[in-house]
Amino acid sequence: MKMHTYLNYGGNCTEAFKFYEKHLGGKIGMMMTHADSPGPSNVPPEWKNTVLHAQITIGEALLMGADIPSYKPMRSVYLSLSVDSDAEADRIYGQLSEGGEVFMPMQETFFATRFAQLRDKFGTSWMLIHERPIPSQG
Repeated sequence: MKMHTYLNYGGNCTEAFKFYEKHLGGKIGMMMTHADSPGPSNVPPEWKNTVLHAQITIGEALLMGADIPSYKPMRSVYLSLSVDSDAEADRIYGQLSEGGEVFMPMQETFFATRFAQLRDKFGTSWMLIHERPIPSQG
């Protein structure tokens, strides 16, 4: 069994996935528009060039998404991105926070040398973390 995350977007799924591909080192595996669907699509005509289904791999995770007319931004769910260095956390924070909404600015905490919470300009909520090394128990 595998569990994947599926995100809904309000017409900007292509832009979001291309942004994640560029700035998070992702690889888009599939992107199909409503117009490309082999069957009828139940979206308004102005939505025909929006995404019916897309997949991107970021690290070891598969993220899927689509554009839907009834889209609402995430409120209580975060994608958690764990990185290997403070510099990488700061770089990604700069990219994802631009044009978005910061809930908790990048900072040091008792559990991480870098931690932040934000919603990016596409409506996706993120937690970024560079975990503090666990002290050895000797």
